[in-house]
Amino acid sequence: MSGYAVEASEEIYRGHIFSLHKDTVRMPDGQVAIRETVAHPGAVVVVALDQDGRVVLIRQYRHPVRDYLWELPAGLLDVAGEQAHVGAARELAEETGLVGARWDTLLDLRSSPGFSDEAVRVYLARDLTEIAAADRYVGEHEESDMTVERVDLDEAARWVLSGRIENAAAAAGVLAALAGRATGYRGLRAADAPWPARPDRAS
Repeated sequence: MSGYAVEASEEIYRGHIFSLHKDTVRMPDGQVAIRETVAHPGAVVVVALDQDGRVVLIRQYRHPVRDYLWELPAGLLDVAGEQAHVGAARELAEETGLVGARWDTLLDLRSSPGFSDEAVRVYLARDLTEIAAADRYVGEHEESDMTVERVDLDEAARWVLSGRIENAAAAAGVLAALAGRATGYRGLRAADAPWPARPDRAS
């Protein structure tokens, strides 16, 4: 037990993606504090590496920051009953038109633990093949405006360090892939490895 007890919880907003809660929390020393938390379904991110060692990046408009960001293929875990690695494969196919034959778990992240329970799993996908143009998913809204580009992994790491890649999961995924490459990607977890941090409501 953590020693922090939630004595009351009130949902004060529910939206399409997340909900906002006001929790009354008793601290280990007996004091009580109010904490506003964002409940999130979780997300998956994919570092897709081709046979030439290039990582697949997408450039997508993100309304909250009013700008285009370089990111990795990613998506919410918002399909009931869908396994996380299956969702990751679906997102990769929808956003890039690619299928990976080899999948590993690269790393797990808690993206904003100061106010949200969002859990993010980053996968490594290799042995890529392209989906036929006629069979590809056609995106809408921001996805209809996405740019897909393959960038050498070393160059992508330089983009992270120079600030060109600002998305947190993308930065972590690129740098983790670079570190993994140094050991030949030995020791990575299976794609279906246990993920205790994934919110129960997304299972």
